[in-house]
Amino acid sequence: MLVVIAMMFGGILFGYLVRSRRINWIGKIIIFFIWILLFILGVEVGSDPDIIKALPTLGVEALFIASMGILGSAVAAMLLWNSAKKRKMEKGDER
Repeated sequence: MLVVIAMMFGGILFGYLVRSRRINWIGKIIIFFIWILLFILGVEVGSDPDIIKALPTLGVEALFIASMGILGSAVAAMLLWNSAKKRKMEKGDER
């Protein structure tokens, strides 16, 4: 954990030192390292037999959680919309 914090502060220091220069290539390097991290994460997940065995169940759970999140958001938006419309009608401003 200390290494992660040290790397973060190293990046902050580097950014502070080169703040007056235009660094156009840094975005490409960041994307490259994100791809590398995702690949390593995939290798790690693929090499764990417990995760591979639980993958179908995890997929169903993820689908259920995402569906309920969408449904909850839609219901909350509908209730908020109806409440705002009701208050607007009570004020006498009908559009």
